[in-house]
Amino acid sequence: MLKNAIVLTGGIASGKSTVTALMQLYGFRVIDADKIAHSVLDNQSKEIENAFGSEYIKDGKVDRKALGSLIFANIQKRLILEEIVHPKIREQILSEAKKQESFNKPYFIDIPLFFEREGSYNIDRVLVVYTPKEIQLDRLIKREGFSKKEALDRINAQIPIDSKRERATHLIDNSKDLAHLQRECERVKEEILNGSD
Repeated sequence: MLKNAIVLTGGIASGKSTVTALMQLYGFRVIDADKIAHSVLDNQSKEIENAFGSEYIKDGKVDRKALGSLIFANIQKRLILEEIVHPKIREQILSEAKKQESFNKPYFIDIPLFFEREGSYNIDRVLVVYTPKEIQLDRLIKREGFSKKEALDRINAQIPIDSKRERATHLIDNSKDLAHLQRECERVKEEILNGSD
């Protein structure tokens, strides 16, 4: 059990990066699973090429946008990719978490697919960043330039955000403006530091 760890999760385009940045300003350390995943992905570019083809490699690195379009439209391909990269991602997260545990202070592990990977991590506190599905969709289309179908493929590849919200230890509502989000982060910071769930 990682007793000081709090998972930070939510849906795609729910505002996890902004929440992470705010929590770091409050002095919390954060392990970023996405950053780890990107580095693992590039280190496995040979395996990715063998599994999916050379068109998914650009200048020796994985073309994440092209690979994303493939795997979010095809669950079998997604499972193949997960088999290649997930054990290595998990290993690196746990190695970094071990270091953080030695400080004996609460810290976050930003794991976008925490609930989708039930049982992969022995952590009992979860902070969910909540945004309604229609806002997720709007943000993805505007931010990434996805078509509505591409955006929905990505949203529907995850457990519904309302299910994640029901399973949260701590909840941040990011359905309004930045000032509201900052107030939500301050409230949750106090909850964590005062030891209340």
